[in-house]
Amino acid sequence: MPKNTLLGEPSVKPRFDAQVLADAAQMALGRAVTHVAFSPLPGDASTRQYFRLSLKYREGSSEPATLILMQLEHPEVSGETDFIRILKFLQGIHLPVPELYHFDAKRGLLLLQDCGDTTLEAHFQSADPATLKKGYLKAVHLLAEMQTEATRAIDSNCPAYHLKFDVDKLMWEMDFMLEHFIEGVRQNPLDKTARKAIRQPLITLCEMLASQTPCFAHRDYHSRNLMVHNDTLVLLDFQDARMGPSQYDLASLLRDSYRPLPDALVWELADAFIEKKQALDHQAIDRDEFLRVFDGMSVQRCLKAVGTFAYQSQVKNNDRYMPYIAPALETVRQACLRRQELKPVQAALSGAITELET
Repeated sequence: MPKNTLLGEPSVKPRFDAQVLADAAQMALGRAVTHVAFSPLPGDASTRQYFRLSLKYREGSSEPATLILMQLEHPEVSGETDFIRILKFLQGIHLPVPELYHFDAKRGLLLLQDCGDTTLEAHFQSADPATLKKGYLKAVHLLAEMQTEATRAIDSNCPAYHLKFDVDKLMWEMDFMLEHFIEGVRQNPLDKTARKAIRQPLITLCEMLASQTPCFAHRDYHSRNLMVHNDTLVLLDFQDARMGPSQYDLASLLRDSYRPLPDALVWELADAFIEKKQALDHQAIDRDEFLRVFDGMSVQRCLKAVGTFAYQSQVKNNDRYMPYIAPALETVRQACLRRQELKPVQAALSGAITELET
């Protein structure tokens, strides 16, 4: 079978060949590239596709021997993508993101720095408690720095400036979960009365979250979107950033279905985030209130993730995310047990989601 056949990816239709890639790499790096081999990389739950490129140069070169190719779902005829605009914004405030070497708008192709294959999840998969804590402290501190610096610097030139986790957006995600998980995976159709009864406590929760002072939110800050590269964490998958509660990204990281953390460590890391934020912002944070919102945000974020995992199964015929539904629902259940104000959410959902029963 030819070297560049896309094994296991029959639906992928690359808009390039080896010569297109060689020309792009040569233009981007300023070195004569004689050959490019490419192989697909496992994707996420998005419509983007990723490939690793291996380069051979005509002469010895200090330029990178590998690059990452991101192929967008469609060519970008209007110019720069939100991914590029936010990448440049984050670069401008000195945050660790991959270098962009080349953008072919006509084909929807981006050549990016190769930051390896080691995610935060993989790096600490078998770590002892002390090493795990040390690694996640790095992620917590980076999050605090990103949130503070990006919130200070953001203006109308950044796409995230114009987007917010308002009630409509947060509830759209809850309705997505109702449709694809409760009605789809669980095959439990909701009539008008049942849907209204479930939605009302979710609306109350989303109203509380939307009322928080908005900060810059990565929106997908978790263990699979942080690469460990040269002992540094590098941010990925930030193109959907928007303004939201300070707790949004923290909930994504510490209540991550891909890498559940011991509860005691979660609270320790949450305290570390609060301390770092106070130091960066020169402003005191009410810990009890912060953690109250954190629990509410964890419930919304995990229910949103359940909807995404169910959608992948029901619509995309992709069951690889199904094992992560159970830990997400357990996070929801535990938060509802801790917080009296969240009990209406639990009561409304438990009839359709048995895992949420006490």
